[in-house]
This record gives sequence, C-alpha cells and structure tokens, in this order.
Amino acid sequence: MSSGDTKRSQVLLIPSSGMGHLNPIVRLAKGLSDRGISISLLTVRPSITAAESSLLSSLPSSLLIDFPLAPFDPSLFPEFSDPVILRWEAIRRSAHLLPSLISTLSPPVSSLIIDITIASTFLPVAVAANIPCFVFFVSFASMLALCSVSPFVPHPIGDVKIAGGVLKIPYSSVPPPLRDPNHLFTTQFIENGRALTLANGIIVNTFLALEPELLAAFNAGEVVPGFPPVIALGPLPLEKKQPSSPSPALRWLDEQPDKSVIYVNFGSRSAMSMEQIRELGAGLEMSGCRFFWVVKTAKVDREEKAVEIEDLLGEGYVKRVEERGLVVREWVEQDAVLVHRAVAGFLSHSGSNSVMEAAAAGLRMLAWPRGGDHRVIAASVPRSGLGIWPESWAWEADERIVAAEEIAVKVREFMADEKLAETAGKLGAAATAAVQEGGTSDQSWRYLITKL
Repeated sequence: MSSGDTKRSQVLLIPSSGMGHLNPIVRLAKGLSDRGISISLLTVRPSITAAESSLLSSLPSSLLIDFPLAPFDPSLFPEFSDPVILRWEAIRRSAHLLPSLISTLSPPVSSLIIDITIASTFLPVAVAANIPCFVFFVSFASMLALCSVSPFVPHPIGDVKIAGGVLKIPYSSVPPPLRDPNHLFTTQFIENGRALTLANGIIVNTFLALEPELLAAFNAGEVVPGFPPVIALGPLPLEKKQPSSPSPALRWLDEQPDKSVIYVNFGSRSAMSMEQIRELGAGLEMSGCRFFWVVKTAKVDREEKAVEIEDLLGEGYVKRVEERGLVVREWVEQDAVLVHRAVAGFLSHSGSNSVMEAAAAGLRMLAWPRGGDHRVIAASVPRSGLGIWPESWAWEADERIVAAEEIAVKVREFMADEKLAETAGKLGAAATAAVQEGGTSDQSWRYLITKL
C-alpha cells in the first residue's frame, strides 16, 4: 500500500479494537489502495493485543495517523472487564475530537470509513462536518440484519424474525450479551444500529452467493425502510502465497500428505475452559485424523499464561500424537494455512473472518461457535454448502462440556465427507468469480469507488 501523497484527496479509515476488526479493515484498505484510492488509517496506540501491534508495525508508517483519545475512566463500568469492549467505548467517546484532527491532514479527507462499533458517535460528527461516511460492518449480512433491527426489538429479547421471515435468528443464537439490556455491549449495539441510516453505505465482507436472499432484502428496503445501500464486496483480499520464511507450523504442513489435515483454530478472541480443551485434545487424538491445532487459553493474547502444552493436554500427549498432530500456542499465518495443499478442513469458532477466509479458499468447515455473533454466522455454513454445524455442541454461555468421543466421531465423519469438500469447493469458485472483473463483488467495488 502507498499513501498516494500526490493525489488530491484521501479516504480515512477508522478501525476500533480487536484483531477481528483491525485485520479486515487493513484488507479493505489494501483493496482501495490497489484500485487507486489514496488512504490513511487512524490508529489508537498502544493497541489492546500484541497481534494488533504486530500488524500495525508491518504497515508503512506514512499510512498511520495517531488518534489521541479523550480521557476515559474504565472504572465507570466496573462490571465490564473486557478490555476490547472498553476500548470501543473510549473511541466512541472521542468522536468529537475528529474534526480538528481532520482539519490538519493533507491531502484533505474526502470520505470516512468507520468500524461498526463506533458508528453511533462518529456518524453524527461526519454528517455535521458534511463528510461522506461509510460504515464497515466486519460480520456477515445476517448479523448486520440483527444490528439494524435491534432498536426495534423488545426486551427481553426472544427469537428475531427479519424481513418477513427471510431470516430468523432463534433466541439460542442471540449473542449472550444482547440478552442483558443493561450490558455495555447491548447499549453500543443498539445505538450503533440506530445510527446506521445516517451512513452513505454499509460495506460488508460477504458476497452474493453466500447470503443471496438477505442481501436482496436489504437493498430492496425490506429489512429496514430507508436503509443505506449494503455493499457486499467480499471476499476481501486473501494472501495466497507462502511467506518467504515459513514458520515451523507451515514446514510441518509441508511434510503432510495432500488433503489430509484438519486445521483447528478458534480465533483471536475465543478461549475454551481447560476441561473443554482437554476433551478437544482427546477427541482429536481419538479421531485418528491428522490435525494442526492452535490452542488459546485467554481472550486477549497478552494475558496468555506460559503454560506448557503438556500441562494443558496431559503428560505424554505431544509424544503420542507427534506422527500425525501438531499443537502450537503462537499466532499462525492463517491465510497461508487455509490454502495449503495438506489442509482438507477447518474446525473453527465460525467468526466472520474465519468463515469468509474458508469460503474464499473453498475449504470445508466444521463450525463450533463459541460466543458473540458466532452462532448467527454459523447458520450460514450449512446453508451455503460450506460445511456443517453440530447445533447441539455447547458454547461459552452453556455449562455443558462436549465429550471427546462426540468430537472424535464428528471429526472423522467431517473429514471423510467428500460431498462436503465438493460443495465447499463450489462456494470457493463462486467467491473467486465474485471478485473477478464483472463479478458481483467487483461491481460493488466499482460502485464504492465512484461514491468515494
């Protein structure tokens, strides 16, 4: 990416916090830059996670603009300990500082693209300053639908029907924080949903073949009347070449047979209990399948404790599985893993980035939602043909532990299902076609560029 200093104006992108929000907005920035748009990225540093810091440090410094936040006291929210959600709130409360910062920038800012988590305070500021403002919604259109109708949903929340039944989100899939009307996340979510009609457009990392009925309903005004255009331009650019210096994990994959490994990763913000981690480990071992597993024990990487894998999974585990299994605790190059010739399937928490990356790679998915919007997104996995979702498997809001035997059986069935590999491959082909010249997402990119 280049800063494009010779151009007459620039688009300013404003992420919030969390790797699941920063990574896709950086990909969006790359897509814009590749299409000749001059861009800058507003950043709040230091970031919450080490992964965010690493990503930001890899970008040209000329692209980054520091945004000093207004004073914020986390003790105002003693019951909320999630540092990422608290950072969202701190950024939301600093929106009034944006105009003075923008006035100092050269070339001048012609448009804003803001993360959904800060929309409720930044959109009114943009409107008052007469700056076109687009919202980047990092989750799927199904979650956007829930967000957009949230101001009109009575509490306590139950099943949510959208667009006359085009989409139904059962209570069991509603993100647990939204079940509590006093939760800080619920306040943010509803206020952001209410503000969306102020935007010039909503950018979503999805594509037509993945969510066709819902995207059509949005742009026909059937979800919320007067809603701005929903611009589906996914999949965002996915790195498909191997890194110049492969990690030990990638070198291990190089040694495995083609289409033989299940990749297991529950994202940057999902962590299982120690008991569930042990059951998963035992299940992967019992399955008899080759596996590459990234283990997380904390929701924020800087809080990960230096626990040995043997202490997590039991003495002798690593030795028993060494011929067909690799377990690591560090960040891995997921882009490269998903397109590696040895990887045949993906066991995932079904976060939006992971599902979209699997779809882009045409890689079948075994969805195991853990929290947040994961169950809303997971519903699209079987619906699109990308994979399967064992809906009875517990998530963070439940106390039940999924047993090793149950996991082993499902993993074996999943890895042996060639029909699933075929349908996932077809979805991957549709994803590729969407971003090629004349494809549905390419048309959305062209539309967005004209608006910017």
